[in-house]
Amino acid sequence: MPHCERITVQLNAEHVVVEEGLEQHYEVLKELGDCHASLGNTDRARHCYEEARVLAPEKAGPCVGLGVVELQFGNLDAAERAFRAAADLEPACAEAYGGLAMVRQHRGKHAEAFDLYMACLDKDADNLVALLGLFQTSCQMGSFARVIRYLEVYLDRHPGDTSVLFCLATLQARDGAMDEARQALEMILVLEPENAEAADLLRDVRRRQHHLAAETVRS
Repeated sequence: MPHCERITVQLNAEHVVVEEGLEQHYEVLKELGDCHASLGNTDRARHCYEEARVLAPEKAGPCVGLGVVELQFGNLDAAERAFRAAADLEPACAEAYGGLAMVRQHRGKHAEAFDLYMACLDKDADNLVALLGLFQTSCQMGSFARVIRYLEVYLDRHPGDTSVLFCLATLQARDGAMDEARQALEMILVLEPENAEAADLLRDVRRRQHHLAAETVRS
């Protein structure tokens, strides 16, 4: 295997200097953009993403980053253009479809957001942002069955994720699957005994089960 190129990166408040390696330069700029975006340094994030985009115009990553930055500020049109550009560049880019779904959700177009979140999860079943977005839109639309399946698939690989387990229990309760909801909530409380939301929902599920049992006896 040929010796890997060595690069030297010198960073200061305003500049990125990369001595060797175009691909490495792109990766540095993309990672810096992500860091600046997470810290709220939006102008610097945009600058890094734009430079990365010039270096690698065929890659979706910088467009996704720009879309996230625009979405943070409520610039929905700009965010949609960026995410759409990412999807056009890389049709298999799950983050691009997740971003488009978030734009649709912000616009109140829940059915469109639902379909785009599903498309994102078809490409990346572990995309937690899309999974939670799908949960939110399903609650607004009253459509639970398909979402429950995605939550169950995720939990097969991440059984200790109590936030997703709580989403599953919530949808199961709304869908009338009280035994399954109770079991999920009891599992949460084993993992997190102080989880007040799970305890409250478990009390409600047990109350509803008791009521249904009483109605069955009376009938």
